[in-house]
Amino acid sequence: MTDETKDKKDVILHDHYHDGVDRRGFLRCMAWAGTGALYVMQGGVLKSYAMGAAPRVGSGKSAGELSFVQISDSHMGFNKAANGDVVGTLKAAVDKINALPVAPEFILHTGDISHLSKAEEFDTVDQVLTGAVAKDVFYVPGEHDVLNDDGKQYLERYGKATNGTGWYSFDKKGVHFIGLVNVMNLKPGGLGSLGPDQLEWLEHDVKHRKASTPIVVFAHMPLWSVYPEWGWGTEDSAQALSYLKKFGSVTVLNGHIHQLMQKVEGNVTFHTAASTAFPQPHPGKADSPGPMVVPAGELRGLLGITDVNVVRGRQALAIVDSSLK
Repeated sequence: MTDETKDKKDVILHDHYHDGVDRRGFLRCMAWAGTGALYVMQGGVLKSYAMGAAPRVGSGKSAGELSFVQISDSHMGFNKAANGDVVGTLKAAVDKINALPVAPEFILHTGDISHLSKAEEFDTVDQVLTGAVAKDVFYVPGEHDVLNDDGKQYLERYGKATNGTGWYSFDKKGVHFIGLVNVMNLKPGGLGSLGPDQLEWLEHDVKHRKASTPIVVFAHMPLWSVYPEWGWGTEDSAQALSYLKKFGSVTVLNGHIHQLMQKVEGNVTFHTAASTAFPQPHPGKADSPGPMVVPAGELRGLLGITDVNVVRGRQALAIVDSSLK
């Protein structure tokens, strides 16, 4: 029995709702989210569906007033054995976006747009994304986007109207979006950090907003401790999250670890996205993180996009992951 098969078996052991999803397992501090799962939070109660049983996005059960897509870790310029065609897999992600039953209004890219912060790498990503039905793209930087120049090129391209090293917020149809930067001052071991200036800005940004406002935070590195031994977390995220306690619905989206994981803690749902470039090992399942070579026929099954559907008034966000395969 492979580790992956064993993990799935463990999930089904607690399938009290007979829908293929384990709530007790899901609500543990850490739980794996399988590709193709749909999560809907309604009035603070999480509902989950196995992909085959999920209400189709756009149906009466899951239709919302705002739909957007998250992509992450395109690593344009990467050309090693784990994926020799990152342009092709990013284009496949765009095809996936264009085929969604509900056209998303915009795209969030949660960083590592490029692999080595080269101008031509950013240019290629910009060009590929012009083929997406959603024309607006909101970015936060990954550590690969700020190499050598402390993020100067990134800010010139994507962060002209942002604060500090690139943090900002905006509103869409009653939802407040907050883009945070946690890759500019990495701590020993690779942990991300937000820093006092950004934390002060965040506190002010949300201080006077109504508690009923749905909040979506997006950043490159996780705002929860996925695996600190590999630097998969953010040192001062607890202070940031303390400012969000009053809100009934908070969704935190990130990339960086190149795999799907989800955690629910109080009012906050944490969700990490797959990469469009290459997978990484599960935490602790290898000597170190990094590009993971898998059989060619399996690669696109480990890459993908995340589609988020917001149902205003019911505090519901439906998150659907789909692979490129």
